[in-house]
Amino acid sequence: MKQNIVHIALVVKDYDEAIDFYVNQLQFELIEDTWQPEQDKRWVVVAPPNSHGVSLLLAKASKPGQHDFIGNQTGGRVFLFLNTDDFWRDYERMKSIGIHFIREPKEQDYGTVAVFEDLYGNLWDLLQLNPEHPMAKR
Repeated sequence: MKQNIVHIALVVKDYDEAIDFYVNQLQFELIEDTWQPEQDKRWVVVAPPNSHGVSLLLAKASKPGQHDFIGNQTGGRVFLFLNTDDFWRDYERMKSIGIHFIREPKEQDYGTVAVFEDLYGNLWDLLQLNPEHPMAKR
């Protein structure tokens, strides 16, 4: 059997501002932006460059209760983990364009990590896993 998690839905306030952040600041690729008239919404998918794993489905909050979770889908915990092949390159670039890091870089047993916020306040780990880490071999 083979199964994959394809998308993770990320609740956003506005499609275009979310696309701007993820594509122009984090340098993700816009995979799809399709209007779905029967549901009166867009299907917007972004992913890190050269990624072959999970992508983000940018899901605009459409009901009052959903708005409460924009930027806090995990109750204040780190939500998403962006692994890179060059931590310091990406960290310095992100800092230079104003990405807000709430935890400075730290060497851990599993690799180098720092925590940043996206445009809504969701917490992300920017990390570079050590080569011997099980996920680095996938």
